[in-house]
Amino acid sequence: MGETDEWKPTPVTCFTGFLGAGKTTTILGLLGKLPEDYKVMLLKNEYGDVEVDSLLAKQSNISGVTEILNGCLCCTMVGLVENALVEIREKYHPDRIIIESSGSAFPATLALQIRSLESKGFKLDGVVTVIDCVNFRGYEDDSPTAKLQAQYTDLHILSKHEDVSEREFDLLLDRLGDLTDSTPHIKVSREKPLTPELVFGLDSTLFLKGSEEADTWAAIGGEGAHIDEVQTKSVWRGGRRPGHSHKKGEECGSCKDGEEMVEEVQPLPREELEAQLKKFAYIPEIYRIKGIVRFPSAGGYESHVLNWAFRKYELTPMPALDDSPDLVGVSVRLTVMGERGEVARPARMLAEGLGAQVA
Repeated sequence: MGETDEWKPTPVTCFTGFLGAGKTTTILGLLGKLPEDYKVMLLKNEYGDVEVDSLLAKQSNISGVTEILNGCLCCTMVGLVENALVEIREKYHPDRIIIESSGSAFPATLALQIRSLESKGFKLDGVVTVIDCVNFRGYEDDSPTAKLQAQYTDLHILSKHEDVSEREFDLLLDRLGDLTDSTPHIKVSREKPLTPELVFGLDSTLFLKGSEEADTWAAIGGEGAHIDEVQTKSVWRGGRRPGHSHKKGEECGSCKDGEEMVEEVQPLPREELEAQLKKFAYIPEIYRIKGIVRFPSAGGYESHVLNWAFRKYELTPMPALDDSPDLVGVSVRLTVMGERGEVARPARMLAEGLGAQVA
């Protein structure tokens, strides 16, 4: 029987790359190049208490976003992948599924699981790694995960290349060549985003069948060992304490005095946030800060999404969140991500500067 559309496997493309490399920005640029009738679903895995990148993705021409917060799809949460993929396919019938793994993920075990689902109608089309041209040579020395992401991939996508000198760019290419001399690379930017013909249809030969190989990848990237490289802390002001779901008035043994639910938003002046973010230019152990901030406006307040990575940041207006029931009373809700053992003190500094608390 010939292959029909009904039985045609759904291609799955995996995007990986270290924290702050520009994965979401690269994917959003790619989505803008797709035909309007081409249906893509995005399965995301990231740290934090607020689905920040998904909020940004939903403003694009993507069909839908499913996000799993905290944990890691490539190891400790790998069992969730099959259920998520099947649910996405049955509900949305996409032409393609894109998986964006967390910044600390080595995707071998994730890719192996997708390969194991071929009989259920999924096909691993490619694993691509976004490389931060500005910062890769710095954190790659300290991060085994960043090195593995760059080594075991079908394609290097070079982001932020316009922010480095020609010599720095050549040194980066030399380093990538030392890690893998056969992986092609593509430069991308907001002005020249990734195009589908370059990344779709790779027909990956990575992570092929074989129990010995599977054991090797599991040993390198499995069991959650690599996720220990990254630590996160929540900084919050107003609303419910991150991670708590009890109703107002109920007692909770882990709540401290003064951390009860605050229902009235007290907007944060933008200049106060920017003053605190400037301090992080001198803390290389912090990789990313992202979340929701509410600034004063004529109508009371306006919601913004903050994305900070390696000294640069963006604030994106998100008016749809102004009346979100999940953010009642929230003035600030941020996730600080960085090198394990080095996050607590900067998170406390940020919280103190914003009149907030650390969860």
